[in-house]
Amino acid sequence: RVLLRRNRTIQTPCPTPPGGGGEQQAVSGKMRPVLMKGHERPLTFLKYNRDGDLLFSCAKDHTPTVWYASNGDRLGTYRGHNGALWSCDVSCHSTRLITGSADQTAKLWDVQTGRELFTFRFVAPARSVDFAIGDHLAVITTDSFMGKTPTAQVKRIAEDLQDQTEESALVISGITGRINRAVWGPGNRTIITAGEDATIRIWDSETGKLLKESDKEAGHQKAISSLSKSLDWSHFLTGSLDKSAKLWDARTLTLIKTYVTELPVNAVDMSPTLDNVVIGGGQDAMNVTMTDRRAGKFEAKFFHKILQEEIGGVKGHFGPINALAFNPDGKRLFHITLYFDFLYSYSASALGFVLCLCFTLGMLICSMIKPCRFMAIYAILIL
Repeated sequence: RVLLRRNRTIQTPCPTPPGGGGEQQAVSGKMRPVLMKGHERPLTFLKYNRDGDLLFSCAKDHTPTVWYASNGDRLGTYRGHNGALWSCDVSCHSTRLITGSADQTAKLWDVQTGRELFTFRFVAPARSVDFAIGDHLAVITTDSFMGKTPTAQVKRIAEDLQDQTEESALVISGITGRINRAVWGPGNRTIITAGEDATIRIWDSETGKLLKESDKEAGHQKAISSLSKSLDWSHFLTGSLDKSAKLWDARTLTLIKTYVTELPVNAVDMSPTLDNVVIGGGQDAMNVTMTDRRAGKFEAKFFHKILQEEIGGVKGHFGPINALAFNPDGKRLFHITLYFDFLYSYSASALGFVLCLCFTLGMLICSMIKPCRFMAIYAILIL
């Protein structure tokens, strides 16, 4: 169970978090990595709560997890899904969590106790989830599956669980290709979708009418993998496999800036306090083991939001970066790779690795002095 201190008297919509809209703060000192271990399968999504003290993670191991953001301690897990987790979102006051899963369900959870509150069932895997301002609505996307076309569905979130139903207030359909992200626009008046067809669309959240589409020439040329909103919801950032990230106006869908990289982009985010954007990705996971880490471009790159110039980067990963999240205070960035747990387990037990290496080399030398096919094969496999 997770016990949290929370002020429940603040009214929605959420006020601006501390440090999330004021003057820019200088970032000084060396970065201190915090390694977290808990998931058993590749991670897929990250989400900070509004206060920035909790970090929620999703992975393919079926279990959403909540961490204490300052030191990486695992606070608890939410058990109930039977498929890979693709995304999550937390309510304004950190009381409820919503998750979307490949088991064809989206679930509501009590953040404090870990109790499952309600399950929305679909006929296809649920992928993207996003709370509206006020937390009374949520948009959930479903994938194409067994002849079913992708949809974005709006669900009403009741204060009293006795009044909660699975009925959809709105269903948006007609999109070709998987919808990787669907989020609410300014004032809950619109819904923004992006996905495999490389097109960004803005929909009326009451009628489901298509309002705007991104220009095919100015927009992305390959699948859009990620989408991140600004703190005031006035603009958003998208990342694509066409090796670029683009900044858009959330109301007019006007292209504002383009950030070009050398890597397919899997994840993007914007600093809430500085004019910085961060972009992460890398080559396909299937090619990771056949490429030097320097050639795979496994690093998070920072760009100046206005000048569009690369200003820095964080290296060290041996696999493609799959998710990025800035803390609301703007001072911390969390990023993960598809092979985060594998890397962590070895970096946390360097002594064991050295001993294993010495033992293996010893076996290999012994097999050479006194030929033994089994010992040689075993040593080579360990290496």
